[in-house]
Amino acid sequence: MFDFFTILHDHGMLFLMGQYPNGPLGGVLCTLVISLLAVVLSFPLGVLVGLARLSPWRWLSWPAACWVYTLRGIPLMMVVFWTYFCVPLLIGQNISGFSTMLCTLVIYESAYIAEIVRGGIQALPHGQYEASRALGMSHLKTLRLVILPQALFNSLPSLVSQLVSIIKDSTLGYVINVPELTYAANQVSNQLLTKPFQVFAIVALSYYIICFSLTWLANRLERWVEEKRLSAKAQPGRRETDAELLFADSNLNKETP
Repeated sequence: MFDFFTILHDHGMLFLMGQYPNGPLGGVLCTLVISLLAVVLSFPLGVLVGLARLSPWRWLSWPAACWVYTLRGIPLMMVVFWTYFCVPLLIGQNISGFSTMLCTLVIYESAYIAEIVRGGIQALPHGQYEASRALGMSHLKTLRLVILPQALFNSLPSLVSQLVSIIKDSTLGYVINVPELTYAANQVSNQLLTKPFQVFAIVALSYYIICFSLTWLANRLERWVEEKRLSAKAQPGRRETDAELLFADSNLNKETP
């Protein structure tokens, strides 16, 4: 037990931020930065792919389906290597390991976020879409103003859970020299030589604390979203929207002989 505190005392800053400010940012901070950037950048791409998957036009839905099935059907390590070798050929210059891993996570996670968005949209009552179209709204306007805001709100817990997966996936950046937490731990282990168990136990505990905290947040968000749904349904004196009234009226006209 004493060894753990000694290692943290002597190399804690390397675990936390790598060699920064005398070198590149690394450690826990690098892991969190690359994971958050991957979520922010892959989110709009995932939303677009998810909407394309539900598009009535096959020239949009089929390529989106191929994108999702291909990326979800291959290991992330393969995407890391493809990005590492292909991106420099496409842009004509080398890029850092950090940029390579970021591009990899954005591409790979967009497929998973697309499925989260698609599931959130399909979970909504289909009558909302029909009522909005009956009010004269276009397909894209209905998605933008009525369907997508509700689907994204309902998908918040799943999106936070996906961030947990991205944090764990970022460990593969070690193979292309991204100075994230696992890379920093290997540097510490090479300096100590005789204490690899203690070093990587600290790394495992660090990942556990980060991922457990985000999982707890996702569970709280899930309960909060469920409470919002129930309170909206049980709200006394709730006025129906024009879209709901029009949809109900159209159903009544259909049933009237």
